[in-house]
Amino acid sequence: MEHSKQEQTAVATTVEQATQQGRRKFFSKAATAAVAAPIAGFPMISVAQSPIVLKMQGSWGANEIFSEMAQEYVTRVNEMSGGRLRIEYLPAGAVVKAFEIMDAVSKGVLDAGHHVSGYWYGKSKVASLFGTGPVSGATPEMGLSWIHKGGGQQLWDELVAKLNLNVVGFFTFPMPSQPLGWFKNPPPKKAAELKGFKYRTIGLAADLLQEMGMAVAQLPGGEIVPAMQRGVIDAFEFNNPTADMRFGAQDVAKYYSMGSFHQAQEFFEIIFNKTKFNALPADLKAILKYSAEAASTSSTATAHDNYSKDLQELIVKHKVRVSRTTTDVYKGQLAAWDKVVGKLEKEVDMFKKVNDSFKAWSKRVAFYHFTNEADYKLAYEHVQKVKLPK
Repeated sequence: MEHSKQEQTAVATTVEQATQQGRRKFFSKAATAAVAAPIAGFPMISVAQSPIVLKMQGSWGANEIFSEMAQEYVTRVNEMSGGRLRIEYLPAGAVVKAFEIMDAVSKGVLDAGHHVSGYWYGKSKVASLFGTGPVSGATPEMGLSWIHKGGGQQLWDELVAKLNLNVVGFFTFPMPSQPLGWFKNPPPKKAAELKGFKYRTIGLAADLLQEMGMAVAQLPGGEIVPAMQRGVIDAFEFNNPTADMRFGAQDVAKYYSMGSFHQAQEFFEIIFNKTKFNALPADLKAILKYSAEAASTSSTATAHDNYSKDLQELIVKHKVRVSRTTTDVYKGQLAAWDKVVGKLEKEVDMFKKVNDSFKAWSKRVAFYHFTNEADYKLAYEHVQKVKLPK
């Protein structure tokens, strides 16, 4: 039987209406079942439940650039966790001193910490191999890649376990090489001329520079300028132009020697109390881990922006005289490093194991890097028409 066009249209409309009614009934039943499911024995999940709060203290003052970088990590964690986890960041001294964070986190006094490995190398000098050392020709980026891909993370885990530290940790931000530092008079051009200086640094850099004849005081950033004013030290390094300028380095010294092997690389170490970390669900653990990698990119950009601007301000506004550390000083540092390593590899458990791992990684990765790297300095001086300091 044939139907008119009007009848066909009417039939189609009726079918569509019936289909829509069926869909509405289906989704209505499904929604009812979903609401009723907890009654059948499944737990009710509340979207309004209170977040897990972790207290994290840094080793940095509230106004330091490193606190801004720590906050970059915290912001990423808090946003990605969707309100289920929140880190509250505290500056140095809020709960414990800058060098006491490892113990505080291990014991549960703090839930988390943001610092560098050199700040707890008093427990084992191996710790500083994950930060203020080692010297091998590797760039900071190569050093961080060793931790992520070359076995460094596993060795760090082994070290903290041997020391009975109840922590888990992640590394972030390959810091640019740190300057040799600040001097009241023109910095020495010969390695032998460093002998006798009272100097501030931390970690294995202290061993290296003591081998060169310097008297080293290990001080947190906030104590450097007062120590310089009192004559406790007469030269120092901290980290970079921004951090140095913010705590007033330019007010106590006017000569800035850029570049050095004493801390040719360093990374932030972000640690969590292991018991509290292990109690978190897997997705929140992943957020804490991978936020460190995300913050690494952000902190690198923050460093490039701030360090470059503030170096110019130190030169132009504060009349700081900037120079490059000499080749003779570099060679003296390498000779001192050889002696330090020879001694510590015999005396300190795990030192040789960790250093050998890093050297093996550096030998392969740095060979590629230096074989392939373009002459950026040549291009810079050609395009920018600027001669770099010597």
